[in-house]
Amino acid sequence: MTTSVPAARGPRLADRVAIVTGAGSRADGIGNGRASAILMAREGARVALIDAVPEWAEQTRRMIEAEGGQSMVVPCDVTDPAACEAAVAATVKAWGRLDILVNNVGIGGPAGTAVEVDLAAWNHGLLVNVTSMMLMAKFAIPEMRKQGAGAIVNVASVAGLLGGHPSLLYPTSKGAVVNMTRAMAAHHGNEGIRVNCMAPGMVYTPMVYSRGMTPEMREARRRRSLLQVEGSGWDVGYGVLYLVSDESRWVTGIVLPVDAGATAGSGRVAVPPSNGQPG
Repeated sequence: MTTSVPAARGPRLADRVAIVTGAGSRADGIGNGRASAILMAREGARVALIDAVPEWAEQTRRMIEAEGGQSMVVPCDVTDPAACEAAVAATVKAWGRLDILVNNVGIGGPAGTAVEVDLAAWNHGLLVNVTSMMLMAKFAIPEMRKQGAGAIVNVASVAGLLGGHPSLLYPTSKGAVVNMTRAMAAHHGNEGIRVNCMAPGMVYTPMVYSRGMTPEMREARRRRSLLQVEGSGWDVGYGVLYLVSDESRWVTGIVLPVDAGATAGSGRVAVPPSNGQPG
């Protein structure tokens, strides 16, 4: 039995329409959402740039336009069901279809353990980091059904896979995104809709450095991985591009860590005793 070689073709996402939430970044910085939107536009997708701060998304639009791509800004509070429905409707009205949803919105949320955390801030953090992704999927999936196909990427974090985070809300919410992804993949696989999860490591993005970070802290973050190379929003964006393209047509329900190997080990390898036997 032989398998056919895929035919040569044009841009990977030609004629497809995408929504990216959290598509803006502070100033000219490259966050995960901005990088994902730019890379998809380079591959031919028309991209709706959703952000609660339209000015940030507008800068992403200008960057895409400068490269000859197509996008539009859709201001939206993704914690508001009516706003999510309206954002999907505006995208479909403009371009006639919806093929891709990248759920990228997220916040660090409140600090503290279960004993210390503020309950109102906890509830708000879950609303932004988890419920917003469900809301966008609620309105996007019916449009994808019309094509009999679609791709959703939920952006979580390696904090949702590992323990040791100083706060409770962030890893809890990101762990919820991981298993929400698996459940969505099971619910919608027979409709041709693939759902996967990105788990970025400690990438250096505007969301990170806008909170203030000393050179020493930045260096310590870099060294907490196997590759010991600092990542950026572009690294996450290329992972998203793979998960929404036809190259991943047989991939659904996975969690893809883009973390320089941080989830595989700390980068410190034990030195065996001189006799070569285990200690």
